[in-house]
Amino acid sequence: MIEKYSFGQNIETDAVVNKMRSLPCAQLNLGKVKSDWPFEWEYELEKDAVVFGLGENMRGMNKRGFSYTSFCSDVPNQDESTHSMYGAHNFLIVFSRIKTFGLFFDTASEITFDIDWTKPGVMNVSTKDTGLDLYIIYADSCKTERKESALDDITRQFRTLIGQSYIPPKWAFGFQQSRWGYKTEEDVLEVAKRHREASLPLDMICLDIDYMQDYKDFTVDKKKFPDLKKLSDDLKKEGIRLVPIIDAGVKAQKGYDVYEEGIAKGYFCKKEDGSVFTAGVWPGASHFTDFCKKEASDWFGSKYKVLTDMGIEGFWNDMNEPAMFYSSESLKNAFDKIKEYSGKDLDINSFFEFKDSSCSTFNRRDDYERFYHQVTDSSGETKKMRHDKIHNIYGSFMTRAAALGLKKACPQKRFLLYSRASCIGSHRYGGIWTGDNKSLWCDLLQEIKMLPALNMAGFLYSGADIGGFGCDTSRDLLLRWLALGCFTPLMRNHCALGGRLQEAYEFDKVEDFKSIMDLRYALVPYIYSEFVKAALTGGMYIKPLAFEWPEDDRAINCEDQLLVGEGIMIAPVYTQNARGRYVYLPEDMTMVTWCGGKFEQTLLAKGDHFINVPVEKVVFFVRSKKLVPLCKPAPCTEKLDTKNFAFAGNGTCYELYDDDGFSLDIDLKKGTRSLTPGL
Repeated sequence: MIEKYSFGQNIETDAVVNKMRSLPCAQLNLGKVKSDWPFEWEYELEKDAVVFGLGENMRGMNKRGFSYTSFCSDVPNQDESTHSMYGAHNFLIVFSRIKTFGLFFDTASEITFDIDWTKPGVMNVSTKDTGLDLYIIYADSCKTERKESALDDITRQFRTLIGQSYIPPKWAFGFQQSRWGYKTEEDVLEVAKRHREASLPLDMICLDIDYMQDYKDFTVDKKKFPDLKKLSDDLKKEGIRLVPIIDAGVKAQKGYDVYEEGIAKGYFCKKEDGSVFTAGVWPGASHFTDFCKKEASDWFGSKYKVLTDMGIEGFWNDMNEPAMFYSSESLKNAFDKIKEYSGKDLDINSFFEFKDSSCSTFNRRDDYERFYHQVTDSSGETKKMRHDKIHNIYGSFMTRAAALGLKKACPQKRFLLYSRASCIGSHRYGGIWTGDNKSLWCDLLQEIKMLPALNMAGFLYSGADIGGFGCDTSRDLLLRWLALGCFTPLMRNHCALGGRLQEAYEFDKVEDFKSIMDLRYALVPYIYSEFVKAALTGGMYIKPLAFEWPEDDRAINCEDQLLVGEGIMIAPVYTQNARGRYVYLPEDMTMVTWCGGKFEQTLLAKGDHFINVPVEKVVFFVRSKKLVPLCKPAPCTEKLDTKNFAFAGNGTCYELYDDDGFSLDIDLKKGTRSLTPGL
């Protein structure tokens, strides 16, 4: 039930694994193609139509009423006015009583989705540069008659088209503590020590740029971390793994082996005149690997072995939109412009011109036009192409390079890998976190709205920086965010240098934090089981209520409740000082209240309920005739007892998938066993 139409000369994005022939564009009878090239397409939305999808984007689950542009962007000050985020996830579903269909716009270049924003009732999709393959997906009526909603069926078809989602090791579902500012081995050991002293569970400590020698990739500052291998080995004995950052920019410094190799072999992106492109990032002047060039991509991926040889089993790739503080050209232009204002009497106009000039070098579009890649198009021809025209695949290809390099280094083991920038295709190689959010209640709500669309696009292993990366968090915000994070596959507390310390042990009544984090560990067997099932079957681990109750208008328009796996519905609290919230139940459900390692259950009837939720408690709901297993919490995932369970809900059986958590042998038939209360 998938149709493909091709416009222009497309560039290989690595998004689609099940190749299919294009139909003649004249046969496209959905909407109106206003221009073959540059591509522009319009569709008149039905009055009741809801538009789900577009992955990592601001605003609601229903994307009507705004314009979204896929152009992977470093946006540390994101808010409702933000049009572009870190990812390019060009899949959406138009859902209405009259017609429901999915759309995937496979392109490497910038693409804009104007959905009921410029013209009321009209969705307009337009591109600027490279070619595009349009996939239209219709629901299979045979499947929908068997009670699978059209929304679910279209999503499964799309996920079959783009391939299986990444499955990390089981320990990656534990809790991660991170901070930009763990500067020494002593800092890291202190984090581990204080978690254990407070009986707070922990599986990972993330290392930001502080661990590197002068911010150089694949190096370790020996003064700060004299023996990273020993540190890694010692922490692993406590069930804790180190997860270091890798940035996209390679420092341009003579004597630095990665730089010297990249220069000698021509692996870095070049300017039009053939000279190597240079831009400033954390280490200063840097070069950028041409991940479109296979030998360069393989080379960069092979460098991860420097750290895996030290016992590292997980990484997070950052700054890979790529983010740039300046280029040599933009920096010169900025300084020249600033000199013009020296000694002048600045009025309101000239002052703001001066202010903009002094900050004008950050992630400039004209800098993205200054360098080139060696690209292979859909015909197999290799050509030089300017970066801005294929910008969206850069971070995705870095993730692919890392994943393939890690697989070569340790072919029998799963690694943890997640990235900031992404496009559809990289979901097969790693997860993502949603970038530099802030310690704001609206950012907590935004994560709730964003998670289902990420799952639709195949990014099951996802989550936001719990507590917020920027600004200063508050105790209640962190507790409420942890209560949501209990259910997201990637559960990481991360914040910026200079902000308030937000490790759980930094707050009074640490037992409240322990209670919520213990729930996460009690749920790990369920979370891991539901995650693997979703990955292997093309399902969604987290989805909107509309996917299960497509005939229920209240469910369709509910944007602050989520389904988690087959059995759980959550309704997070996301407002300051709230004592609880109203919850809508589309069916009878069992309310589960967790606190201090124990839980209580109450059967609630379908409809609206005000639920009291103190900050130290977590409330979730188990669907009718479903069962959710809860194991005894433990300090880390390796120490979980997955043989003995308590059960929430009124179902009779739960099919639990489990495996060794490391190997690539993931098989639902071999790894699933039935859990029945009382047996």
